[in-house]
Amino acid sequence: MEERNLIGIEDFLKLDIRLAKVLEAERVEGSEKLLKLRVSLGDEERTLVAGIAKFYNPEDLVGKKILMLANLKPRKIFGIESQGMVLALSDGEEMSLIVPDRDLGEGAKAS
Repeated sequence: MEERNLIGIEDFLKLDIRLAKVLEAERVEGSEKLLKLRVSLGDEERTLVAGIAKFYNPEDLVGKKILMLANLKPRKIFGIESQGMVLALSDGEEMSLIVPDRDLGEGAKAS
């Protein structure tokens, strides 16, 4: 068996992965790859900067529910404080946001 970077359940439990609803989306000036998203987690709103602009138009994201890593340390990207990370899949050529197959409330936690 190929050795992988395995983690224990205690490491997974540290991740706060939640469902967020995109309220606003716009391109980040000066970047071809970045979008600025305003999302709702139900009881709070956050700003995220995501490298998904080559695959998604901002207007198509408004109202969409996405998964995000909510307990990532905030980080300034192009002068914008990103308060989490959008979770997506990529095969190197295409990208797909991770979205729920049922209508769950904003802030629902992954387990």
